Amino acid sequence: MKRIILLLGFNLLLATLYAQKSQPISQHATTVLYRKSLNDKDKYPELLLNGVACNFTAQGLVVTGNQNIIRLNKYYSLGERLVRYHVRFSGDTKAVFQSNTGDFKVIIDVPKQTASVETKPAVWKRVKINAANEYLVEIQRIYQQSKVIITDLSTGEEQELEINGDGMGGVGEGATGSESGIVHQWDYYCFGLLEGGALTVKQICVQSMEQDLTLLIYGDSITQPEGYFPAKDFPLSWTQLIMQHVKGRSMSSGRGGCTIKEVLERIKNELPYIKAKYVMVTIGTNGGNTEQNLSELVEYIKANGAIPILNNIPSNEHGTQVEVNRLIEKVRTKYGINGCLFDIATSLNRNGKEVDKATMWFEDYTAINNWGHYYHHPNVKGSRLMYIQTLIDIPEIYE
Repeated sequence: MKRIILLLGFNLLLATLYAQKSQPISQHATTVLYRKSLNDKDKYPELLLNGVACNFTAQGLVVTGNQNIIRLNKYYSLGERLVRYHVRFSGDTKAVFQSNTGDFKVIIDVPKQTASVETKPAVWKRVKINAANEYLVEIQRIYQQSKVIITDLSTGEEQELEINGDGMGGVGEGATGSESGIVHQWDYYCFGLLEGGALTVKQICVQSMEQDLTLLIYGDSITQPEGYFPAKDFPLSWTQLIMQHVKGRSMSSGRGGCTIKEVLERIKNELPYIKAKYVMVTIGTNGGNTEQNLSELVEYIKANGAIPILNNIPSNEHGTQVEVNRLIEKVRTKYGINGCLFDIATSLNRNGKEVDKATMWFEDYTAINNWGHYYHHPNVKGSRLMYIQTLIDIPEIYE
């Protein structure tokens, strides 16, 4: 009996070890932000058809018009996200998958059997597209990197294009290099038919590449250093330095030129699905801050179970941060929340008033549009000082 029990125990151990060994290596969990299978029974008010000739059928949305593009009216700006289209091409289809601003375009040309990303310079490759098969077209954004993965659902074969961005740092005389491959994928996902008989879209899915975060960082271009930092220095940008030192998962969601209005719209499309312990916001450079807007932002973050962190905006060449930061400090006091004094870290003598130009990229727009000189995007030195300031003001994010 003892021997039988031992053998059974040994066999159970072997089975357990084999099961553990055969388990696939786990990847980071992803969160679905949006997913809809398209058919002729449901309504899709979030899809703006923009006058495009198309028809919802049992097989999906069949696009036959090429006079415009269709837009998914959901605003996303996460630094790590993807959109995935389940599609079928006709033999003469030339299809486009792009951002609504056009900064990023993927063109799949079935007759020529090519796929391209229309950056400067454009990147393209030969592909195999069989009109009899269905495909997944996945477009990823991971900060300065963008990927396009075309998967044949009949064969499982994947075909991939990759773009790695490199920012200029400054502008004009302040540029440290030439820009290449920078694509923001601003702001809404779009698709359409450029040429040919039809493009059938069966499903659209948008995903975050991370979930259950320790920290989620929101803001404008200052919070989007992937848009201007040279690739070699990008790991030294302030958002990356913070995320490198946070225990647990973290992500940033920056969008150049935006205001608090756009930040709040993005948060509503992202935070409830991702979930985060802390949500850190640096906004106000482009105007738009009011006590009411800032209060709504703080209350929405709290309502989603997160702890809001409202930072002072960094110092800039016009000193506009002084008044904006007084309002931000008032709202912080109102709600008893913390924030980081980025204006102190980037000012002369740490007084929060006059920008320390050595902490900012030099942007010379004189020869471009006669805007003059600007110092408001933190460089490597400024990023380092901003990161250090978080250790003083908001050390809890690293606990």
